[in-house]
Amino acid sequence: MSETPVRHVRPPWDEYFMDIVDLVSKRSTCLRRQVGALIVKDKRILTTGYNGSPVGTKHCLEVGCERERLGIPSGQRHEICRATHAEQNAIAQAAYSGTSVKDGTLYVTNQPCVLCAKLAINAGIIKIIFRGNYPDELAMDLLKEAGVRVVRYDGHAK
Repeated sequence: MSETPVRHVRPPWDEYFMDIVDLVSKRSTCLRRQVGALIVKDKRILTTGYNGSPVGTKHCLEVGCERERLGIPSGQRHEICRATHAEQNAIAQAAYSGTSVKDGTLYVTNQPCVLCAKLAINAGIIKIIFRGNYPDELAMDLLKEAGVRVVRYDGHAK
């Protein structure tokens, strides 16, 4: 008597990449929001990034959150933060290794802020898939104006 083989269901590409983004976000050193980013081209991962302090500097986990101390709301005064955003780190990591992200897709746990949107546009990202909200309408307006396809991922939750 032979057993019926167990059918393995492979996740669709967007779910697969969003699952990886969730894992990447766990490396974040931000006390407020853990964000992960992943840049993909032709279904191949080019680079990852999470939000955290620049290389060689102390993390917010070590010194605390200046934005929290000053009561700065989310989405405002980005310059008062030790961390580099996940999207920025993913693009910087690609540049560091000489990898072009032109025509790539950016997967990210949250909607990009305006700074990350501008950087993604100039890096040649053509599509952004994100899950969580972020209070930044200008980012969405600029992405639309630049012709970047933006998709809110409504697949399985974290």
